Amino acid sequence: MSKHTTVAYQVMWNRLISVVEEQAQALIRTAFSTSVREAGDLSAGVYDLKGRMLAQAVTGTPGHVNAMAESVGHFMRRIGMGNMREGDVYITNDPWEGTGHLHDITVVTPSFHKGKHVGFFACTAHIVDIGGRGFGADANSVYEEGLYIPIMKFADKGKVNETLVQMIRGNVREPDQLVGDVYALATCNEVGHRRLIDMMNEFKLKDLEEVSTFILENSRRATLERINALPRQSASGAMTIDGYDKPIDLKVKVTIQKDRIVCDFTGTSPVDKKGINVPLVYTKAYACYALKCAIAPEIPNNAASLAPFEVEAPVNSIVNAVHPAPVALRHVIGHFIPDTVYGAVDQILPNMVPVEGAGCLCNFQVSLRPRTDAPAPATARRSEVLTFNSGGSGARPTSDGLNSTAFPSGVMTMPIEATENAGPVIIWRKELRPDSGGAGTFRGGLGQYMEVGAVEGHEFDFQAMFDRVNHPARGRQGGANGKPTTIARNDGAAMRGKGKQFVPHGARVKLAFPGGAGFGPASARDKTLVKRDLARGYISADAAKTIYGLSREDIADVMDAIRTGNAL
Repeated sequence: MSKHTTVAYQVMWNRLISVVEEQAQALIRTAFSTSVREAGDLSAGVYDLKGRMLAQAVTGTPGHVNAMAESVGHFMRRIGMGNMREGDVYITNDPWEGTGHLHDITVVTPSFHKGKHVGFFACTAHIVDIGGRGFGADANSVYEEGLYIPIMKFADKGKVNETLVQMIRGNVREPDQLVGDVYALATCNEVGHRRLIDMMNEFKLKDLEEVSTFILENSRRATLERINALPRQSASGAMTIDGYDKPIDLKVKVTIQKDRIVCDFTGTSPVDKKGINVPLVYTKAYACYALKCAIAPEIPNNAASLAPFEVEAPVNSIVNAVHPAPVALRHVIGHFIPDTVYGAVDQILPNMVPVEGAGCLCNFQVSLRPRTDAPAPATARRSEVLTFNSGGSGARPTSDGLNSTAFPSGVMTMPIEATENAGPVIIWRKELRPDSGGAGTFRGGLGQYMEVGAVEGHEFDFQAMFDRVNHPARGRQGGANGKPTTIARNDGAAMRGKGKQFVPHGARVKLAFPGGAGFGPASARDKTLVKRDLARGYISADAAKTIYGLSREDIADVMDAIRTGNAL
């Protein structure tokens, strides 16, 4: 291959990444659900005719992107290449052939150029409601969790399947929102397709075969170079987390071999009775993401750069749940997989990966309705409001953890204004939680406080999806644990970390989300950083003195600086 050709293919590769990013941004602009518009809980990608992902959008979550990387192959098998026509749009929310639970809808569109099939665009979005019990952990099987859409045609040669649309409308609580999201998914694929055709015309391409070969061969070679430079070693990691009504053990053995790294989850807890189980595709997505971040972070994510990372898990373990296991909250367990993997990686490659953080997102869904204990005002209405929030990420070997930042999911915390605009919910409090990050040479990221209620005249069901209540993030090399999750009503009534719970008219839910753990002994922390944290309110004066050893004089100086507006 000539130097000129190599440069041209590199330009095309970069262009494809831009194409799928525009695809993702089109979804954000047109989606109805706040989970997509405000939190970025989505994925977008382009695939070749063999169903191999060539490029993914930067915007999106690893769970969606890396799970969706396998889903196009299922669409090809189910629909059949001979049955694909220009104008077709395919759809599913199959947890095992999509991205892990019924609340994710995946849409795949074949891309044609001058009448020739050249590839596929795919995208996924989390939707607020899919019917059934609602978005929560209480179901006993996937049949209870909502409407199931097998892989099928949403549009056949441009004609929308109105029967499917009516079935969707008849089975969900927010029909306009859900159908709007499906159209947004189809539209974003169309945007990607148009930009791809522009690129192909510009570079006079008849198909994507040569550029696909260039992308995948270079990605594979670069990834293998990184893997083969590592020591041939094995190590094990383990973590215990809350689970639903009993603790869950996650166990993994990471083995670095020639041309591959294997994660074996033998020893992990079995399938749970409630909806916190994880299909293998989602386990693979986050295990591969963790390894790729540690070993080859700058190599673009595609089928070839993911292939050397292999995942094994016993069937009917909680990380390889098979149909009909309930899987609605597969993210709660799945988001702890990277930190479990990093517990093993740290033994092979010390001082390279972050400490444990909050792990799973601190999401909750509020199902509001007119009060039933007394007459409700005429303005009271039913509504489903889902909000995305985060605890703190773990400290890194050379820097502090990030405050209220989602790792590993990467989705954004939703602003109060967007949440309150979605329904008659009131967020009375949302602020950082001082002293929640584990102390250390490098401090864990802070969690946050939230207080949630409803507009006058409403009561609601609160779907809790939390962890780290009984098992906070663990520090490393002398760093302290992060603070745990707490949840209770403002009237003192206890609440559980998971499950649907009734909140009567006038009551509020008070939440404290967990902090990330610290790295290294707190005594070794730079005193300038301690003063900065005190000035910013990240730590209390008591913690500055008793944990970090800051003198009374230094504390007084910081407090004076705060009062005079000259704080660090």
